[in-house]
Amino acid sequence: MTECYQNNMEFPRVKRRKIEVNFDGGEITSDGGTLLLRQTDRTTGLIKALDKAINDPRAPGKCDHSQLSMLRQRIYAMAAGYEDLNDHDSLRRDTAFQTAVECDRDLSSSPTLCRLEQRADRETAVNMHRVLVEQFIQSFSQPPKQLVLDFDATDNPVHGDQVGKYFNRYYDSYCFLPLYVFCGRQLLVSYLRPASRGAAYHAGAVLALLVKRLRQAWPRVKIIFRGDSGYCKPAILEWCDRNSVDYVVGIAQNSRLLEQSEGTRSTAETLYFLEGKKQRWFSEFRYGARSWRRERRVVVKAEHTAQGANPRFVVTSLSQGAKHIYTKVYCIRGDMENRIKEQQLLFSGRTSCHEWWPNQFRLLLSGFAYTLVERLRHLALRGTELAKAQVNTIRLKLFKIGGVVIRNSRRVKILLSSAYPHQALFARVADALDTT
Repeated sequence: MTECYQNNMEFPRVKRRKIEVNFDGGEITSDGGTLLLRQTDRTTGLIKALDKAINDPRAPGKCDHSQLSMLRQRIYAMAAGYEDLNDHDSLRRDTAFQTAVECDRDLSSSPTLCRLEQRADRETAVNMHRVLVEQFIQSFSQPPKQLVLDFDATDNPVHGDQVGKYFNRYYDSYCFLPLYVFCGRQLLVSYLRPASRGAAYHAGAVLALLVKRLRQAWPRVKIIFRGDSGYCKPAILEWCDRNSVDYVVGIAQNSRLLEQSEGTRSTAETLYFLEGKKQRWFSEFRYGARSWRRERRVVVKAEHTAQGANPRFVVTSLSQGAKHIYTKVYCIRGDMENRIKEQQLLFSGRTSCHEWWPNQFRLLLSGFAYTLVERLRHLALRGTELAKAQVNTIRLKLFKIGGVVIRNSRRVKILLSSAYPHQALFARVADALDTT
């Protein structure tokens, strides 16, 4: 059936002026800032390293689009706010995007990008994680003295009858349960897992692999494993003890922990009723669960408010004071929730393929989009108003810029909007990332 499009659209007048709108503007982009992503990529070599790590079984002479250009297209688009493959049916003709990907013709279509996803396998996932860890190591100009590895999981909703779907009672939905590992703001692991397993599933193996590689690079670095009570597993704690890895891990309260912290909790409760103010008291004791081979140090936070008692417990191998360990070390892990939120803003939850490994591939592509924006934030936004901005704010203020694109045989010229409010910041970022 013939599809008809209305060429001119009329809107209410402004004073005496008639308002007409159409789509005949020509080469105009709403993503003029994607060249900053290209500059960040050129500076770090991130996607080139990714391309080398992934096997491409195609015959080079028979392909219209290189694997490198497809990876750039997909990752840049995620960073710019395009979550679906279908978006690329239009985006592939955007001249600014073509320039960022270093191509002078239409980019890959959604079916071509889908075939890239569908050939992903376990080896692809392992190699992509290896690139993430290597870029993390290369980001340091000198060996760090201490690294804190934050482990946490979240839910990814499933879309239909997908391989590996499972109903998780905690999240009250069918979902996947990916494991994330961050060190500060940098992503190290983005590992898709079934929701039929607990939060600590394969966490010990991931920790061991990370520690091995990090100590190969920096033999003297101090490594701290940090996680909530879901990661307080005897095997993980014992492995940390044997391999000189410190830990700060939450532990679920039980009757013995409540009994051993009775004095501190009573003090907090009594002072609350006497003073009428929120009370937080800290103490510590030795505790040995039945599944542990020895006793370990447990720090308790005894809090009492108008809502009642709220005790929390942390098992640790660190030697600092109880208050310092809880407030300055353990509670900082809450910032990892912001990092996971940034992953979700870059569509890490869009794991809607039927097969398992393509979904793992999508999760990692989101991780690479995050890493690219994080490197831009680290390299070019320090000391600016966006130094601590989340990826959606960076996207809105630096990538989503309207402009006219003029391309000929000699040059590409992008004329950004004269009304763009962050011109000085854009110029500063471009200068900081200049690799010419």
